[in-house]
Amino acid sequence: MSKLFDTAKVLHLEVTDVCQAECPLCARETDPLFNKDLKHNLTASDMINILGEQFISRLDKMFMCGNYGDPAAGANTLSIVDYFRQVNKHITLGMNTNGGVQSPSWWTELGQRFDQPTDYVVFSIDGLEDTNHIYRKKVNWSKVMNNAAAFIKAGGSAHWDMLVYEHNENQVDIAEQVAKDMGFTWFRAKVSKRPSNISWLRPPKTWIQPPIATGTIDCHVLKEQSVYMSARGIVYPCCWLGHNSEFTIDKFDDISRSWSLTPNPTCAITCATNQHGTNFTNQWQRNIALC
Repeated sequence: MSKLFDTAKVLHLEVTDVCQAECPLCARETDPLFNKDLKHNLTASDMINILGEQFISRLDKMFMCGNYGDPAAGANTLSIVDYFRQVNKHITLGMNTNGGVQSPSWWTELGQRFDQPTDYVVFSIDGLEDTNHIYRKKVNWSKVMNNAAAFIKAGGSAHWDMLVYEHNENQVDIAEQVAKDMGFTWFRAKVSKRPSNISWLRPPKTWIQPPIATGTIDCHVLKEQSVYMSARGIVYPCCWLGHNSEFTIDKFDDISRSWSLTPNPTCAITCATNQHGTNFTNQWQRNIALC
């Protein structure tokens, strides 16, 4: 497929493009080509047929996130987790979720499966009960809290990620304390870099958004040795390039050659360097281990 695929140590996997939420800046809402009615759910068989056991057995990490779906909404998420652990007993498993789908019993099962010291689930929770739903539309706060609590009680390592806007900037310290009291292992907060023309979604007044860097490209994919597979079973260099069929993994050499002349715009927005690192590595303005 490509040298990038042959040397990959990390897989970013979109197990589904299904999600119950309607976050206004998500690609589900902003991509005119995305059709919510065409639902895709990867299976364990897809892992065998597309990736192969040799690929999976050499991975250090597999994490589930994606551009359009929430992995907890996937029809086959638990069986895919089981398959990866069966083939590669020491692989690190991760997930990013809004936390508002499935039941506490499902999250208990996931917590029991995520039993390695480095396994984790990132819960994207943008405030408290009176604010989380403002951006995380159609996400029920109580359900998120119950699901996260079940995952933690089952032994899972939970991380709380928070997007900071004007409507929730006064709750960051409180949210961090709630996370600590519940047994979350990490708390992170950042200002979204996604452009918005939504009048009610205003940037925070007390948090400074770092400017987008325009320096040389320091490719996260090359440093991490990672690849991304979409819910359609298509392999890309990364999720940021995964919105365009022209940027599949076999085109990565052409993409990387652009960096010395006129960088691919997506690469520039994501991995251009500044004095502190890159636009990707510097996104978190608060990043605290809670235990």
